[in-house]
Amino acid sequence: MRIIYGKGLRVSTSDTTIELGNDGDGSVYGLGTWVTEQRRAFRAGTLKPWRTDLLNELGMVWSVADAAFWKNLTAARDYYTVHGSLACPRNAVWDGVEVGEWLSNLRRPGGLGTDPVRADERRRALEAIDPEWNPGWPVDWQRHYAATLVLLSEEQGPADVLPGVTVNGIDVGTWTTRQTDPGVWNTLLPEQRERLTALGLTPRTAPTGKGKGEGAGAFERGITALTQYAAREGRVVVPRTHIEETPHGPVRLGTWISNTRTRRNKLTDQQREQLTALGIEWATS
Repeated sequence: MRIIYGKGLRVSTSDTTIELGNDGDGSVYGLGTWVTEQRRAFRAGTLKPWRTDLLNELGMVWSVADAAFWKNLTAARDYYTVHGSLACPRNAVWDGVEVGEWLSNLRRPGGLGTDPVRADERRRALEAIDPEWNPGWPVDWQRHYAATLVLLSEEQGPADVLPGVTVNGIDVGTWTTRQTDPGVWNTLLPEQRERLTALGLTPRTAPTGKGKGEGAGAFERGITALTQYAAREGRVVVPRTHIEETPHGPVRLGTWISNTRTRRNKLTDQQREQLTALGIEWATS
């Protein structure tokens, strides 16, 4: 508990006391209780204006929660400076602040507070750092997009980004390969596609004709189903009996993956690259 005159009056608990006088007689004053009463009157609108002015001159912190918000905002700003986005993982900690958990809570309905004026002020403060701090799509997608933006900005234009190319520990190469797959591209919102297009990323053209031992149409249906499953589940570990519903009809995805692994040598190089980019691991002999 600190009392700072001229820089701010910060008392966060009602049991704060201060010694009165310098005679050492042990007299104390319940400053915490008094400050709590002033805050309550201020919220209720019953605190006289001249008293409000006097307390403001001392730097009165009317809401301890607000003080915590602005402290956390400083850490969030520093995080953005390094990563170029506030779409951080939920377990992210920066400058000793759990910014990931904090931002996740703010994104929830009502997370900015019930007071509309205060909520709007907080929202504008966050948007001043990152206009897309609360995107209309998964935060994970936004985080990967921001990393891709950083990489392609450094390349000064579109570039081939191969799986395994990372930015801040994020595999941008694998992510961009997934996004440009026609099956995933068509599931994105128009705003997401616009952002990717602005980076020079467009959906890949589906191969025509047949590969070795595998009808191109059947393979592409399997790729579409796998891409859709991976985007939804965040992994490519598919139960053997799983059936994935796609715009082109149901695909027995678990069986398809097993059969595809078995017929690996009959696939084209391009088909094997597509599967590897999606996260399919090949058994080694």
